[in-house]
Amino acid sequence: MTVNDKTFVPFIPAESIQNRIQELASQINQDYADKKPLLVVILNGAFLFAADLMKNLTIPCEITFLRVSSYKGTSSTGQLKEILGLTEPIASRDLIVVEDIVDTGRTLNDICEQLRVLGPSSLAIATLLFKPEALLKPMKLDYVGFEIENRFVLGYGLDYDGLGRNSADILVLE
Repeated sequence: MTVNDKTFVPFIPAESIQNRIQELASQINQDYADKKPLLVVILNGAFLFAADLMKNLTIPCEITFLRVSSYKGTSSTGQLKEILGLTEPIASRDLIVVEDIVDTGRTLNDICEQLRVLGPSSLAIATLLFKPEALLKPMKLDYVGFEIENRFVLGYGLDYDGLGRNSADILVLE
């Protein structure tokens, strides 16, 4: 697949993604059996992951969205720009932050710091993809779909300059 000036090739097939999401949902169902978590989905990238994850959750849960940006092209700017903030009260709530990918960890670290100030009972992180080699901010990731090498990926919600999110597979820059 070519997006703008870049060529991407298959990396993680849709079937593998769906199987792993079912496994993550099963673990969340067990961990939150007696709770009603609020899923805080980081837009835009995590919307497909969050939708499929939520479809597999059997526990009572709610969902809200937070839109932030720290990417330009294929690299992180390292600076969090909050675009659309949280409107639900989260004090004394069990939060699960749902992210598409954790690479440097800067954006997610900033988001979690901002959320912790609001007094949730607990805060867990679910990410579809994790690039351990790129991590600059140590953090505890509670639910990880796939650990991947430090390469630029596209598809299943992940984009390159706004395009390519609609691939059911995850692709990697050739």
